[in-house]
Amino acid sequence: MISANTSEMLKMNAAELKQSIKASEGRVVLSENVVGHEMGDGITTSEVAAAFGADLILLNGLDVLNPAIFGLYPNEGAVVHHDGKSIQRLQHLVGRPIGVNLEPVDVHADMAETRLEIPAGRQASRATLAEAQKLGFNFVCLTGNPGTGVTNDQIAANVKVAKDVFSGLVIAGKMHGAGVNEPVVSLPAVKAFLQAGADVILVPAVGTVPELTDEDVRAVVRLAHQHDALVMSTIGTSQEGSGARYIEAVAVRNKINGVDIQHVGDAAWGVQSPFENIYALSKAIRGERHAIQRMARSINR
Repeated sequence: MISANTSEMLKMNAAELKQSIKASEGRVVLSENVVGHEMGDGITTSEVAAAFGADLILLNGLDVLNPAIFGLYPNEGAVVHHDGKSIQRLQHLVGRPIGVNLEPVDVHADMAETRLEIPAGRQASRATLAEAQKLGFNFVCLTGNPGTGVTNDQIAANVKVAKDVFSGLVIAGKMHGAGVNEPVVSLPAVKAFLQAGADVILVPAVGTVPELTDEDVRAVVRLAHQHDALVMSTIGTSQEGSGARYIEAVAVRNKINGVDIQHVGDAAWGVQSPFENIYALSKAIRGERHAIQRMARSINR
């Protein structure tokens, strides 16, 4: 993945994409970006993230039944296009595999806070996962934004559905509590995700949620790798904006713990990470040479 050209990446099926990530030995960067904003002058948040070194792009806040991405088409004004080809256009513009967050909302969840209601097109279901397949996403991420009532049980149930109707990679897990009274990370939940067929297990990065230790993450890594799955650590607690020194410390610590992908989220600005922090993460886990090569590699290759 870290040395692949656009033409190679966008031709990969799920197994090839997974293998390319595995072969990169913990040096893959994923940037999560909110689609409801643009960076000005018709530039999407995803294009900027790719320019600063992201290998994978994860879209947050996208309604797959109405897949509008701000900044994707020129001269949009107040009207944002959703012509069914938005994901193909974004893949063409950024030259990266594109994924989407879909949230396995559990209506029976024991909530620790008031539930945030989200549109059906942002929730994980057979219909939305089938639509993600139709739109051409390379991967889906089954996780929960704050306060939406996503539970580990519901994530596991939706992994099974995803493996039935979606051909791309399936990422599963929680970055934080999502408003629910249950552990963010537990080995029984990870086992359930793996048994359901998850390709990548998502865990919060050590240093982002209280009481999550290095050994907690290592235990997940060992279990996932034993089942031929990958692990992605996530920074999704507004600490995306904590500065380069923090990002670098977290990056090295979680690489030591064995994760395969390092995610940096959108909560710093509520849109995406500060661009310099994407670069700081990239440089920390793979060195300046690979970081600059990813930034400079033409999407026309």
